[in-house]
Order: sequence, then structure tokens, then C-alpha cells
Amino acid sequence: MNNSISIKNGIVYDPLNKIEGEKKNIYITNGAISEKPHPDAKIINVDGMIIFPGGIDIHSHIAGPKVNAGRAFRPEDHIIDPIPKTKKSRSGVGYSVPSTWITGYRYAKLGYTTVVEPAMPLMEARHTHEEFLSTPIIDKAAFPLFGNNWFVMEFIKNKDYDRLAGYISWILKATKGYAIKIVNPGGVENWAWGKNVDSLDDHVLHFEVSPREILEGLAKVNEILELPHSIHVHGNNLGHPGNYKYSLETFKTMEKINASSGHNNVLHYTHCQFNAYDGSNWGDFCSGATEIAKYINSHNHITVDMGQIVFAKAATTTMTADGPWEFALHHISGMSNWGAKPGVKWINGQVEGESGSGLVPYYFDPKIGVNAIQWAIGLELALLINNPWKIYLSTDHPNGGPFIYYPKIVRWLMDKKTREDMLNNQVSKKASSNTTLTNIERELTLNEICIMTRAGPAKCLGMKDRGHLGIGAIGDISIFNLDNKNLNGHDIEKAFSNSEYTIKDGRIVVHKGEIKASPIGTTLISEGKIKEDTLNNTLKEIKQHWRDHYSINFNNYDIGEYYTPKKKIMNNI
Repeated sequence: MNNSISIKNGIVYDPLNKIEGEKKNIYITNGAISEKPHPDAKIINVDGMIIFPGGIDIHSHIAGPKVNAGRAFRPEDHIIDPIPKTKKSRSGVGYSVPSTWITGYRYAKLGYTTVVEPAMPLMEARHTHEEFLSTPIIDKAAFPLFGNNWFVMEFIKNKDYDRLAGYISWILKATKGYAIKIVNPGGVENWAWGKNVDSLDDHVLHFEVSPREILEGLAKVNEILELPHSIHVHGNNLGHPGNYKYSLETFKTMEKINASSGHNNVLHYTHCQFNAYDGSNWGDFCSGATEIAKYINSHNHITVDMGQIVFAKAATTTMTADGPWEFALHHISGMSNWGAKPGVKWINGQVEGESGSGLVPYYFDPKIGVNAIQWAIGLELALLINNPWKIYLSTDHPNGGPFIYYPKIVRWLMDKKTREDMLNNQVSKKASSNTTLTNIERELTLNEICIMTRAGPAKCLGMKDRGHLGIGAIGDISIFNLDNKNLNGHDIEKAFSNSEYTIKDGRIVVHKGEIKASPIGTTLISEGKIKEDTLNNTLKEIKQHWRDHYSINFNNYDIGEYYTPKKKIMNNI
């Protein structure tokens, strides 16, 4: 198939190539951006419309056993917006946790072409990739979980970083993973014994290591392996008042890590809103976003994503590998003063020797003070962090709310009048009194939104073939019917809710918000740079202990090539 298109007269935003609002033609030849048009290219005239690279979501829970448990867990979620079959698309269900096909369609309609599943249990990687195969259009990457892994903690206790590097390199190949994910380091392992961790220097039971040592050890190994993305961290004490102090301590700990060549960043701190809380309890709960932003503005070794909450029309399905937090949320959600509607459901999961998880339905109510403050904190972070290359748009889907609300978040970020209406008429007054949002004048530009949703995540993830429109980049493009000279909140949200065109690998997959094609996406993986003898010696040691730690046979752990028929090793680009 000749995937070649000539896009005429669009207003181009391409921050990685320093193009901001220029009227240009963009050419795609055989699925990639080209300097000249292909003679047989399809021509589309988008006069006056804005052209972005395809969207990249750096953190969204879209596949795997935890996500599938969320679907089964919430039958009431399925009836909110069932999707009928069309000539070009399948039917499906789900609101906060849509079915796989609907996930692909909805992302494509928003102009997104690459999505990261950020929490893959190693033993259950096969399930994750099975769901990837039935999620159309978008490219996918998965982050294996390492922060509470028994082998990891044993290697760190012995300060055997070469063996640890060998283990992580093998896991990335065996699970077809992309980056090192860490969730509540040490705390999830302690949860297996009914406990958590209270500080970075707390004791992880039976392993003689601390959360700080886990973070430092995995960050060092990440740089040894020269992986394209930094460690991707869900911090300790997520969701608790006063936790911004733990976040700052984590940031400072990473200052000592020496970055490998090619980048400065050694830590991506995910869904930062949930770790930017001040106060000593829910009664005096308030924002710690100002201190977080102040630190990030003065340091270059860290990036974050928002973890913005939205006030959805129904309960969301919170899910995380942080089992102890979900247990706490299970109790909080039944407290009448929080106004939680679902209340009592809770799932606790455990993966032998590797990780845990939890799920709880939760309703964010704009009239509840704590929820209103949480809403404001995410926006504070995005508006107070001066450099948009350091913070990216996310809701930690579905935790803060479904990704379908991204256009509304873009509106809040770009239009102060919309924020003022929310603060004055729609949310609890505590959002004004307990945060700084009401005093922030900044309105983000289209170029800054393009950075936060495209160029920034691509750079942070080390995905050099996307997030820009330079020659040789993959032909992933989103086009929006929006007048960049006459912006208002309503038009912004409307335009970003349904792309005029979404183009994937040079093929039109969405036109005027309707699915036109459902190609299979590519699985993006990375492999660490490791000496063969180090890898072999590590595997020999692992095999000796495997039978004592696992119920699955070692030879059945590697998922093989069947589940990734279309893959790309991103280190090689």
C-alpha cells in the first residue's frame, strides 16, 4: 500500500524543529515524512487548520490484567456509553475502562498515535501484549514493574549492579518492555505483610534495603544500560496529605545520579498531582504544587506528568500497582464527607515475587473540598512549571479520569476565563483558598500544548522517530479545525475533541471524528546495552533460584515473538 499524502496549506506546530504556527505543506511518502511529495500521493487541503505531530500519551493504563480486572469489576461502567458497530469499526463498551478496540478508536479521534502502558507485571506480560494486539491504530509501549521485585532488591542489597543490569536487560527482552517502572518502592513488598513504608529510608522487610536504595540502584542501572527513557517513578506516600515533602526528597536523591550521554534527565516522576499535597490531614489539606514547581524550575534532571483529575459524569476506576494506597482509598471512598458514590468495592492483587496492585471505584465531586483542591493542583503544576518540556499532559487514565477528557484539560490550560468559571461557579471554594490557581494569569499557547502532548513526551521517552515533523519521522499527524488567531475556550475544547484528520504511518485513520481505518499498531521496545558474559552469568544465577521463587517454569517466562508481530526496537533509531 502506498501510504503517501500531501497536506497543503496547514498551520504547522513542530516544536522539536522550532516551527511555531507557520503555513506549510507537509509531505508523507510511504509512511514517513519526506522533503518532496510522492507523485501518487493523496492530496488534502487543510487551509487554516492546525497541524500537530501525532499525540503521545506518556502514562495511561490501557492494557494488562489489572486493566482487564477493572473491566470485569465495573459492569455498571459498560452501559454508560456503549459504542455501536460501523462499517469501519467494531462495537464496544466501557467509560472509565473502555474495551481494547474502543481504546484505540478514542485515542485516534483525539489525534493520539502512541500510548504508553506504564505498569506491566512481568509474569503477566503475555496478557498485556494480547490486549495490545487487539487495540487498533495506536503504537504501544509497556513499562515492566521493578520497584518491589525480589531479584532486584537482592541485587541492590549486595550492591551488585552488574548483575542487576543483566537481570533488567533480560526482563526487557523477555517481556518486550520499554523502560524501568517503579511503584511505591519497597512499600508494595511490605504490603504483602500488611505494612507500607513511611520514608525513603524505611526498612523493606526481609531484604535489608530502603526505598532510597531501590531508587538509586535502579537509576544507576538505567544509565548503565543506556535505556532511552529514565526511570519512571510512582512515588512513595501517594495520595497522602503532606507528601510533597517526600517528592522533593526523591528529586534531591536523584541529583547524584550521573546521566548517560545524550540527555540530562534521570527521573520521570509520574502523575505528580497525586504527590504534590501539603497539610497534615484531610482537614487542613492544601496544595504543595508551588514548592514542587519551584524545585523543577531550578533543576534539569527531572520531568513529570500532570495526573490531572477531572469531574467526570460517573465514577472512575482507580487502579495502580500501589496496593496499600488502594486499600486506603477503599476506606476513604466510603466516608460520607468525601461524597464518594460507589463506596465499597475493592480488589487487591499480588504477583508472586514481583509486584502488587489494587482497584477501587471513586467519584471526584467538584463540591467536595479535597477533590476541588486536587483538581486545582494538577493545573497549578502545569502553569507554574515554566518550561513545558518538563511537564506533560496526563490524567493517569483512568485514575484521575478517562483520557477522553484531555480536550477539556487543554481548555483549562489555555483559557483563564474557563478556569475562573470553574473556580467561581462549579467547584468548592477551597480550590481558591487552599491553592494558588486563582492568582495564575498564564494561558498556555498552542505551541506549549504541542510540547506537552507531543514533542516533550517523545523527547523524554527517547522516541526519536516521532513527536516531530522532520524528514524521516514516521507519518503520524493530527490536524485540528481551529483558528489559531482567534482562540476561545469553547472552540479549543471542540477542536481537540475530534480531529479533522488523524494520520497513522501515512494512512488516514480518522476524518471529521469518524474512524476510516483500523490498522495494527507497532509495539515499541528497548534493549539495554549489556556485555554478553554479564547477561549469561546473571541468567545462570537466576535459574538457580527460580524454582524457589516461582510457580511458572523459567522456560515459559519469555513471551516469545508471537505477541509482537509488528515491533520496533527504539534504541536502534
